[in-house]
Amino acid sequence: MKHVLSFSLRAALFGLFGAVLATFVAATPAAAQQPFNPTAQAVKEEQLLQQLQQVQGRISIPDAKASVLIQPAGREWRTFHNTTVFWTGAISILGMMGLLAAFYAVRGRITIDAGPSGRTILRFNSFERFVHWMTAGTFIVLALTGLNVVFGKYVLMPLFGPEAFTTVSLLGKYAHNYLAFPFMLGVVFMFLVWVKDNLPSSVDAAWIKAGGGLFVKGAHPPAKKFNAGQKVIFWTVILGGVALSISGLILLFPFYVTTIEGMQTAQIVHGLVSAVIVAIMIAHIYIGSVGMEGAFDAMGSGEVDLNWAKEHHSLWVAEEMGKAGNAKVPPSAVAAE
Repeated sequence: MKHVLSFSLRAALFGLFGAVLATFVAATPAAAQQPFNPTAQAVKEEQLLQQLQQVQGRISIPDAKASVLIQPAGREWRTFHNTTVFWTGAISILGMMGLLAAFYAVRGRITIDAGPSGRTILRFNSFERFVHWMTAGTFIVLALTGLNVVFGKYVLMPLFGPEAFTTVSLLGKYAHNYLAFPFMLGVVFMFLVWVKDNLPSSVDAAWIKAGGGLFVKGAHPPAKKFNAGQKVIFWTVILGGVALSISGLILLFPFYVTTIEGMQTAQIVHGLVSAVIVAIMIAHIYIGSVGMEGAFDAMGSGEVDLNWAKEHHSLWVAEEMGKAGNAKVPPSAVAAE
């Protein structure tokens, strides 16, 4: 009897051992196919961010946005800010300056072909000049302070040192924030005052086809108060100014109408539009100053030389003379619509 019990106990133990061994062997092939890697199933940081969209902590203050520690979109925005905006601004601005330098070297200053007449005609009244200079003056400050945000740490900080650069940047921030409002007001005034003279017309096509007479001396296509090139400048300022104003207000008053993603989009729009407008305004400043004889007088005293007006805005001169009751129309002003 004792031997029978001993045999039964051994049989049970062997059976239990066999079951455990079978279970282990069944699970072994999958493990044997891949070497053991203790970090293979560890969650990578990038996977975590993609899954969670953002990493948050717990806070005791009411502002829930303060709990966000890491956000993947923030990294994308940082890359955009430090690379895309930087190179877009650098290429557009330096490229425009290079083109203007080459143009000046080849064409030189555009002079009055017939020479100054000694007679002037009123081109812009006092209010028009006030609107122009208010918008232009604030834009220059906004442009310089905005460029400082993108390029300042690479250009100014090595020259002035961190302390002086910090002071300049802080003052620039205040100037940028507050001068944005007169700039926006100027854009509104410019639209109301000049939109009627900046609507496209058939004359513009002929002006563009002739290159505005900028490349061939003595070739001056007819134009009204504003030629096609000036109309491009006008609509660039109006449409670009609206884009800058809306995106700028979103940045000035964060999270009132949008989330962090909207804030980042607003800054992208603000940066890219600013780079394009600054480049175009450089060309506008060039033509209105050293690039063309007599052009600055239009926004300086408001009165331009009559020969200059006949060469660059012949149809407008004809209209003004007609208003004055002068039946004599300059030959250069005769052109069919």
